[in-house]
Amino acid sequence: MISWIALSTGTFAAGAGMSFLGSRQRRHATEQEFLAQLTGLLEVDRGMSESLRLVLGQLVNAFDCEEAILAVRDTDLERIFVWRLRAGDNSRITPENLPVNRSDGFLFDHPDASVCWNQLEGAGEGFGWDRKDGRRLKDLPRLPGPMRQELGWRSIMGVTLDLGGLPVGRLMLGNGRRRFLPQDLQWLQRIVRHLGQPLQNLFLLRHIRAHAIEGERSRISREIHDGILQTLLSVDIQLDVLRRKVPSDPEQVVGGLSSLQQTVRNETDELRRMVTDMRPLKVQSADLVDLMRGFAERFRNESSLALDLLIDAAELQIPDRICRDLFQIYRESLHNVKKHAHASHVVVKLWQNDSQVVLVVDDNGEGFSFAGRFTGDELDRLRLGPISIKERTRSVGGVLTVESTPGHGARLTIEVPLG
Repeated sequence: MISWIALSTGTFAAGAGMSFLGSRQRRHATEQEFLAQLTGLLEVDRGMSESLRLVLGQLVNAFDCEEAILAVRDTDLERIFVWRLRAGDNSRITPENLPVNRSDGFLFDHPDASVCWNQLEGAGEGFGWDRKDGRRLKDLPRLPGPMRQELGWRSIMGVTLDLGGLPVGRLMLGNGRRRFLPQDLQWLQRIVRHLGQPLQNLFLLRHIRAHAIEGERSRISREIHDGILQTLLSVDIQLDVLRRKVPSDPEQVVGGLSSLQQTVRNETDELRRMVTDMRPLKVQSADLVDLMRGFAERFRNESSLALDLLIDAAELQIPDRICRDLFQIYRESLHNVKKHAHASHVVVKLWQNDSQVVLVVDDNGEGFSFAGRFTGDELDRLRLGPISIKERTRSVGGVLTVESTPGHGARLTIEVPLG
């Protein structure tokens, strides 16, 4: 009888243990699926604000809270950028741009604290721990009074975001409907830890694209200042000279006006070219070859340079996200050759293999002011080379190499991995 009871008890305990393990495994699988879903929402092509809107929306739903906030401190700009999303809001979010002296409102001065308050009034009520060693905090850091009033929350959780091993931000969830539990804070901490690397990649690519845009603006500014603007100033001076000569030498004035008219026409063509190039392009892999050949034909018609465009079209299968920047690099490289290299011949080659796509622009002009072979990073340290081409290459994860022989030409090689 005793043996039967012992056997029954053991069987029940084993069954309960298996049930517990099964429940735990299912919960782990569900959590992993949710983390993978969040990671999949962080896409560069989707855009920073839209990616963060989707992630914050998922967190609002998962924790049944009223609002989610991501605050990130940019040490280069000395500013804090804050993305906020309220439950049920599907509109586009734009980050607030705050001065760095507002950092205490997001607990940036307590980077190691994972905290939760379930009562913000008076002495408060909550819990928290050191995110590094898990030790419970005896004294919880408090949000400043004005910040508590601005948020209007009764319950709040906050977890530090690390990017590149440094605490740079904080994810906060707020609620007025229910209290948060310790397991809620633990789960939020795991989520933020999981999102650290994907967010770092997103912010890094956003930073690179911002630099590429800034480089493009600088290039356009230089082209307008050194080209069209200088020409217009020259035309203005010459017109003043001709105006003074009208009474004494009308024939010379007519010849001068004819020359100026041709100058204005040339600059009009150049300005039209710039405006055309600045229009946004949606370049897809299927269109890339035709676009490159069309631009090559136009280039030949508008310049005295001989251009050979060699494309291995049979094997081109380039992701669309790379095609636009690759085409812009190709186009800008040819403009630079035309304007600065004083070359008579340029050869462009494009091909790909299993691991990368390669673009080479080779001219027989004067070369750069430096001699040798340098990567984009080396050129950055020397403050040399084509700025916007360097930035565009980085924006697609590529490597730029510039070979220059002053008086004998230059070669640009752009290698972009496809993995």
